[in-house]
Amino acid sequence: MGEHGRTALVLGGGGITGIAWELGILAGAARAGVDLTDADVMVGTSAGSVVGAQVTNDVPLEDLYAAQLEPPDAELGGRLSRIAALKLAPPYLLPGSGRDKLARVGKVAMASHAPGSVDREGVIRSRLPVHGWPERDLRVTAVDTQSGEFTVFTSGSGVDLVAAVAASCAVPTVWPPVEIDGRFYMDGGMRSTANVDVARDVDRVVVLAPLPRSLSKKTSIRAQLEKVGAREWSVITPDAEALAAFGKNLLDPAKRKGAAEAGLRQSEGLVDELRHVWTG
Repeated sequence: MGEHGRTALVLGGGGITGIAWELGILAGAARAGVDLTDADVMVGTSAGSVVGAQVTNDVPLEDLYAAQLEPPDAELGGRLSRIAALKLAPPYLLPGSGRDKLARVGKVAMASHAPGSVDREGVIRSRLPVHGWPERDLRVTAVDTQSGEFTVFTSGSGVDLVAAVAASCAVPTVWPPVEIDGRFYMDGGMRSTANVDVARDVDRVVVLAPLPRSLSKKTSIRAQLEKVGAREWSVITPDAEALAAFGKNLLDPAKRKGAAEAGLRQSEGLVDELRHVWTG
């Protein structure tokens, strides 16, 4: 913990372009002297789980950013079509608890793809320079498809890091659920695009949210920040140029380079705000 209190970096979901944009923001901030990757707590959801696993494993941030500018040969592109997205709407609209709704989404996920039908763990492994859990406090979110239970994997969970990140990135109707210890898990973003409230007992929070909208007020970033109770916080979302760089499909590998460069450029206007939140 630093002299200014405990810090948390929350990395939200947003596909391949979200990974690139987040790394661009982080690299740009670090160049200006604000290293958000030294956070005491790191929370990663979906795309954010990839970034969290990358930056907590002692790989130079500049190397991670530079990799986003290279041809994405190891990536598998995907698309969340409108038809597929519509399949996810009814489970949320029907009455029931949040867990009930997520269990219904889980049924859709299980029916859309047989677990293991795509080698997603291979793709995730290629994204992570280091495959073991860091000594840092990294928290990776996912949702149990059968029970709808929200799950947070950590180094103490006894779960392989690659499997945990693959589970967090398993977007229903796009990628198959991931099996871990006989249970099947899907994207942690089905509960919340950022899951800010996983960062408890911290004083300062920075949220990078490629997808800031929420499915309900209860799971909104604002509502979750109130639960955290941090005295300083900042929520960074893509600006107009970044959104243009993302394009219409966040899972398009061809958009990765542009998204990374957009994040780096956007970071230039955020340095003062981030420095204030991080160090006071």
